[in-house]
Amino acid sequence: MLLKLSLTGIKGRLRDYVVLFSGLVMASAIFYMFESLATNEVFLQQNSLVSSVVFIFHLGTVLLSIITFVYILYANSFLMTMRQKDYGMFMMLGAKGRKIAELIFVETFVVGVAATIVGILLGLGLTTIVEKLLTKQLEIAITHFSAVNGKAIAITLIFFAIIFLLAAVVNATTIVKKPVLSILKASETPAPAKRKKVTLFFEAVFGIALLAIGYVMMTLVMKLAFVALVIALITIVAGTYFFFHAVLIFILNLLKQTDSLALKGLNNFTFSQLSFRIQDYTRILSLVAMLFALALGAITVGLGFRNEIPKMTNQTAVYDLVLNNSQKIAADKIEGLNPTLNATYQQKETDTTVYYDKTEFNQTPLENKEFTGSRNTKTVRYSGEELAKDVTKVDALRQLELPEQKTKEHQFVSPAEFSAVQGKKSSLQVVKVNDFMAEKKALQKLATQNDKNNPTLVQGDNFTQKTAVYNTFNSLFSGFEFMGFFLGIAFLTMLASCLMFKILSGAKSDVQRYTMLEKIGTRRQLLTASIRKEIGVLFLVPGLLGVIHVLFGLKMFTSLLSEPYSNIWVPFLIFFVLYFVYYVLTIWIYTGIVMKREA
Repeated sequence: MLLKLSLTGIKGRLRDYVVLFSGLVMASAIFYMFESLATNEVFLQQNSLVSSVVFIFHLGTVLLSIITFVYILYANSFLMTMRQKDYGMFMMLGAKGRKIAELIFVETFVVGVAATIVGILLGLGLTTIVEKLLTKQLEIAITHFSAVNGKAIAITLIFFAIIFLLAAVVNATTIVKKPVLSILKASETPAPAKRKKVTLFFEAVFGIALLAIGYVMMTLVMKLAFVALVIALITIVAGTYFFFHAVLIFILNLLKQTDSLALKGLNNFTFSQLSFRIQDYTRILSLVAMLFALALGAITVGLGFRNEIPKMTNQTAVYDLVLNNSQKIAADKIEGLNPTLNATYQQKETDTTVYYDKTEFNQTPLENKEFTGSRNTKTVRYSGEELAKDVTKVDALRQLELPEQKTKEHQFVSPAEFSAVQGKKSSLQVVKVNDFMAEKKALQKLATQNDKNNPTLVQGDNFTQKTAVYNTFNSLFSGFEFMGFFLGIAFLTMLASCLMFKILSGAKSDVQRYTMLEKIGTRRQLLTASIRKEIGVLFLVPGLLGVIHVLFGLKMFTSLLSEPYSNIWVPFLIFFVLYFVYYVLTIWIYTGIVMKREA
């Protein structure tokens, strides 16, 4: 009978249970996605330049475990908020405490384990999809990665089973020990929210000062190194907490005292709701803001490394295509590239010497890259006369030649002298195009054909081909790109879900407030607008603070990235879309809880 009543109660709140179950499924799926990377040490070592990347991911596992644990707590709180009144009614009808405890234990544990199993299956699918999508869209090369990871599956199952076992025990013992009346009235007991104005003001100033110090330290990382990082970490974490604990509440109090704004519509009610709620949400909002910044930063830095690849390629390779024995390549294939530079240097080769017509270099000087600083290069040009006089400049030409030509003597002679030379004829052709990335596939085909036409290049160094340079840098940095995008999206999904369930767990206590407002004649449109504003602030403020953290935090990467802020709108857009989806979903569920549906 008790089980039947429980199933009836669940059926009556099926929509809420679907949301809860889907949230738990996503939590376990995201956890598995992360662990599929974190436990694959071969993948991490083969696809990253950071030697300590495995240790970093172990720390990330600890961090994700903490976030997941907090997330499960809020999801569990949402579950108990939905069911505790039903449990109280069962006890009023004479159900024994032991039976109620068993029912709660089984319900919590079974829902959790079932969600974990479904989540792992979903995680397998998502990991495969994300891996294929990222490797295709980002054109990155990753090795030793597999969506199916037995170790990750075991860790996910054990971790979630332990958490849900603890949650089931806590839920069962808590409900049984509480008096029936307190269970029935739990959602109607507000927490006190009294703050002294003077204390609030000084806490707000202190919080802003801490954030300012942290932001300054992040701009001084290159000068102060580890000291700046430690100070920035401490001050920004503490400043973020005080921002929600005092600064935001102080601002809301000022808004409530502004009659022109507070007395418009239900603004005063909305401000009061936010002031009351934020004091209870300080920790979760601080956590969301900090980890929002970490997740957004991960994607932004990953994108930054992607932007560095073509820049580093352009700084390394002067020509987009180099053809040895270019007479073997059809001219129309080169013309199809619409080249901005297409120069051919005739060669005559003997056993000891390679001869060039120096007038061809006078007409189209040889180009070379010279480093001017730690990461900057400039293009220099050598005429035929300069190459003939300065042996050191000939090295720029040797880099473009075949291996057997590089070791020979080089002579730059007049057209008449060149015609008189008896030797093997060939040609060296260099090409530049207007847009390397747009023509990359065509250039790669021609570079491959050049390798086939010149077998000795396989044994030598063909790093002079720009496509080879690009592929090399892409293979070096693609691991950072993949991990940045992969983990950033996973963390954001987890954090947005965590905030959503925290808001929904307090929805039951707001039912009476909205019911009273509706009974005294407040229009439903005003109530829904108030809900949108309230939840909008709870989502928007930690997101904006996280964005500010990222904007200052990118200063720390100026030594690794030439333009860390380039195309920053891309990760911001990704985060906005995902964040907005959770915002809309939270409004929909919250409105359904606090307001009765219209007939």
